[in-house]
Formats: sequence, C-alpha cells, structure tokens
Amino acid sequence: MKTDLIVIGGGPGGYLAAERAAQGGMSVKLFEEASLGGVCLNEGCIPSKALLHSAKVYDYALFGEAYGVKSQGVTFDMGAVVKRKDKVVRTLVAGVRSALKSNGVEVILKRASIVGKTQDGFAVEADGERYVADRLLIASGSKPAIPPITGLREGMDRGFVLTNREVLNLSEPPANFVVIGGGVIGLEMASYYRSAGSAVTVIEMLENIAGQTESEIASLLLKEYQKKGVVFKLGAKVVEVVDGGLIIEIAGERERIEADVVLLSAGRKPVIDGLGLETLDVKTERGAIVTDTHMRTNIKNVYAVGDCNGKSMLAHTAYREAEVAVNHMLNNPDCMRYSAVPAVIYTNPEVACVGETEESALEKGIQVKVVKLSMRYSGRYVAENADGNGIFKLIVHEKENRVLGVHMIGSYASEIIPTASLMIESRAPVKDLQKLVFPHPTVSEILREALFAVN
Repeated sequence: MKTDLIVIGGGPGGYLAAERAAQGGMSVKLFEEASLGGVCLNEGCIPSKALLHSAKVYDYALFGEAYGVKSQGVTFDMGAVVKRKDKVVRTLVAGVRSALKSNGVEVILKRASIVGKTQDGFAVEADGERYVADRLLIASGSKPAIPPITGLREGMDRGFVLTNREVLNLSEPPANFVVIGGGVIGLEMASYYRSAGSAVTVIEMLENIAGQTESEIASLLLKEYQKKGVVFKLGAKVVEVVDGGLIIEIAGERERIEADVVLLSAGRKPVIDGLGLETLDVKTERGAIVTDTHMRTNIKNVYAVGDCNGKSMLAHTAYREAEVAVNHMLNNPDCMRYSAVPAVIYTNPEVACVGETEESALEKGIQVKVVKLSMRYSGRYVAENADGNGIFKLIVHEKENRVLGVHMIGSYASEIIPTASLMIESRAPVKDLQKLVFPHPTVSEILREALFAVN
C-alpha cells in the first residue's frame, strides 16, 4: 500500500517530522533500525544530562559549607546513577513511541534503504519487503568521527577507547580518564567524571576549548575546569594509542599520557552511506546531504533534516528543520533560519550562546556595540553562587540597535538563552526590548540589565 511519506530515521528530526506530518493529515511510515529517539535520546542529550545532574547534586552535597550546609559521608554511587539514567531514557522513549502511535504513525523497527523511484513513487526496502511513498524524508543522523590515529581502532576493539555511547554506562569512575577532543561532548563528560572522582585530562588540537564558543566565555570555562583539577593539553595532537595510554605531540615534542579509559570525542559525521542515495542521485557535499532553506534536496519531494545534512548538529535544530520540511510538504509558508539557533554546554557552570560574536559580526562587516556584565548584577545569582564569576555578553547592531548575539557562562544559562533567541529573531529595537518585564529575583534579569547598559 502506498504511503504519503516515508521517514528514514527515528531521532528528533525523524520522529517529530513523522508526528507533524500525521497531524497534517498525511499517512506516514517511520523506519528506525535501532531505538526510537535516536542518538539524542538514547546515547547523547538526555542520558548525559541525567548523569550531569547527579554529578551536580553530588557537588552541592560535597561543597555546601559555603551555604551553611555541612555534610559527612557523602558518596557517589555510579551504578545507581546509571540505573537512574536508564530509567529516564526508557520513560522518554516510551513517550515518543506513544506520541507516534496516537498520531497514527506506523513505526517499523528495521533498517531501510532507498532503491529508486518508480511510476508509483519512491521505493524503500527493509528486510526484503518493499514500501512506496510519494515523499521521502531522510533523518539518518550522525556517528562519531574516527580520526586516523595509530592504534585507535585496536583500542576501541578492546574497550580501552570509548565513544559517547559506551562512556555513559561505566559502573565505576576510572582512575585516569582521558578525553580526545575539547568540544561539547568531551567537556560534559570531563565534567561528569571529574565530579565522580576521576583524574581527567582533555587533549585538544586547537589552542582553545569549546569549539566556536565565544572566546572570552571559552577561556573562563577553561579556568573553571582547571580550578576543579582538570588538566588540559591544548595545541596537542594524538599520534598513537598504546597500552595504558596515549602518545601526544605538542610543539614537536612527544609526551605519554597515562589512561585507564579514553573517550574519543573528536566530532561527528553524517550517516549517509548505505541509504541508497545514489539510486536517486541525491546531491551530497563533504559527506552531507545538500538541502535548501525548505530542507529540500536536489530531488523533488525528497527532504533531509538533522545531522545528516551537516548544517547544525543539534537536536533542537533537527526539530525545527523537521517542522520546516513538513510545512513545505503541506504548502504552509515556512523556511529555515540558522542565525538564532542557541547552543549550550551543560557543565557546571553552564555555557549558553546564540547569534553573532563580536568577531563574527566584524568579519561580516557589521559594526556592533558590546555590553559585558558580571553575572553578579543578578541578585539571585549572588544568592546562589558563593564564588561564581560568570559573565554575560550582549552583541548589538550599532546602526539598527537590535540584538545580534548573547553569550554567557553561569547558572540557568540554558534556560535564559531562548529569550535571547527570541530577541534576535524578532529584530526588535533595544528600546522596545527594554519594556519587557522580567520576574524578580531571577538570573534572567541579567539580560534586562544588559539591555539598559546599551549606549
């Protein structure tokens, strides 16, 4: 039987697209070869945040004396932490399954591949059975990038080198935990295992951590990690994985780093091999599916959302791309914009950023005004952070006097940044944004303080 839409991939982009399309009156089949929820729900966003929250609670218990709370005999039961994480994941996967079922989406837990287009529509095969649809939406996700390091694959085979999947399930903190890559995943796991009691070393090829994070924010995060005892090897290249450690090279000098467990966190790459894209001549560039602002590929009625298009490997980006794609299918005017997509690092303290940095704006020829405030301008921040030294930066278009970017490090950053995204999207002038009323006392008031500090 012919279907209106076939979705390949059950991660955030895939399952939300299936849900929205079904709500719009389309018949939908969704194929997922592993678990509903994809990497985000099963091996990434959700389980890592469950672990990080347990670590944060432990930190509060250990270091509560500054707040008048003294504790003794506090322990960290990693086995119990992992069990709680698994329960959280099961609950949310069940929620996704229920939502798809209630909207009439047929979920098929099989690996699907495209086999071409016939006069009846796009043909997909799974376990020898053929399915046909008028439209295809590809949401095949991403996988860890495996750099060509001597001994790396052998280390992975023997369980010495782990990816983001395996690192979530250790029952005990390793004595020496080494992270290859100082990006978001690596930093979050470094934070978790340091709180759990491991000695942690982060090896990063660049001279800074946290990827594209605003430079001053990234520098402050580095100092916060160092205060907690995390060791950083910046400008370092891993040249070999050996028994019990790594060989790295810094400024031409080689050094051995001892390790009990190594986390490989050197980026991710789109999953596009084996999908059968070549049967339709779907265009790809640099290992990703090429899409336009409506999430269309070069083939009519074939769409791609999420990590597989390589534009912004974030679950919330995939959600929005899914909505844009389905709206286009349903002839509802919509398009994808990436200028106000927020990014968060869920460390303690949190880091959140959206929009332009001062440097990126100037590279585009945009003159900006920059407001920089201590997070201590917020009364609640002071009440809850005994020695916090977070900062908040507001980037404003000098001529148009509207918000272009917000960058911050401090408590509740992840919950504040959506308001900043809305300000960027609205293109409202600062004088109008100053009229917004923020609840008091909240850390979010730092945004109001910054708006009134714009000259």
